[in-house]
Amino acid sequence: MAATLSDVAARAGVSIKTVSNVVNGTGRVGAETRDRVERVIEELGYRPNVSARNLRHGRSGVIALAVPEIGNPYFAELAELVVKAAEGYGWTVLIDQTDADPDRERLVLQGIRSHLIDGLLFVPGRLSADDFAARTDTTPMVLLGERLTRVADRVAIDSYAAARAATEHLIDLGRTRIAAVGATPSGDAVSRGRYEGYHDALVAAGHRPSARLVVPQRRWRHESGVEAVGRLLALSRPPDALFCSNDLLALGALRALHDHGVRVPDDVAVVGIDDIAESRFSRPSLTSVAPDKRHIAETAVGLLADRLKGSFSSAPREFIAGFHLEVRESTEG
Repeated sequence: MAATLSDVAARAGVSIKTVSNVVNGTGRVGAETRDRVERVIEELGYRPNVSARNLRHGRSGVIALAVPEIGNPYFAELAELVVKAAEGYGWTVLIDQTDADPDRERLVLQGIRSHLIDGLLFVPGRLSADDFAARTDTTPMVLLGERLTRVADRVAIDSYAAARAATEHLIDLGRTRIAAVGATPSGDAVSRGRYEGYHDALVAAGHRPSARLVVPQRRWRHESGVEAVGRLLALSRPPDALFCSNDLLALGALRALHDHGVRVPDDVAVVGIDDIAESRFSRPSLTSVAPDKRHIAETAVGLLADRLKGSFSSAPREFIAGFHLEVRESTEG
């Protein structure tokens, strides 16, 4: 039978209230008494009943993370880090997949899970500012990603800066016909940011951007990278480098280049964004912009904790996470 609060109190020779204060970090407990209670907790293997404690405070102890695709390795890795960060608050994380479908995203936004959760971490893909303005659910929410600022607390990377760093790396290698796979100036905030970073890096280096070298893709997956390479290699003057808007596109591109007998990086250098685990094990291994995913997860969970504690009633806060370039064989083999 699991040890109870009463068992700990009896063994330590203190009141139940004292044990509760030690467990919850509340009240005034002398150092010697605290040490004795903590030793007994360890000896008996006592574990607090988090569910009961949450119910007493009107909380479920559950938060939700809503992402477009849990099968996308970036979101899977981010979800793992969110779960670990949430454990520090005694929270369980419910994962919701929206498939970037606007109707499903609106259901999330309007509180389809609000009776189950205390707070929401949300990666919106297709919602507009009007959708957020129409929100009536009061569940605390933190957004992840570049979309829609000033509607809630938000944590993101700077897509423009990440894309520019990736493109500048290719320029520094002496590449002059650099294609952009995935990003488009007419897309969402992420797509536009990555296109603009690519474009501005070329202009700053004295290169003339070519529309023929820009291959937008609606879905940033392996097969889209394969399709893009087929189109680019059919050009009379194919590219000598590819900037891909995420690693899945880049990994698909690597496969297609191999199948066409194109050497990487000798003939074509390739860079992606996200630094997913698969990129370290591809052949050649993929150079990628690595966002600080741990910082993103921990900051987002911390912001949600602040809102749940009522620590902030101010305007939405915004945090931009850092990144660095992981140089691997696909550019410097």
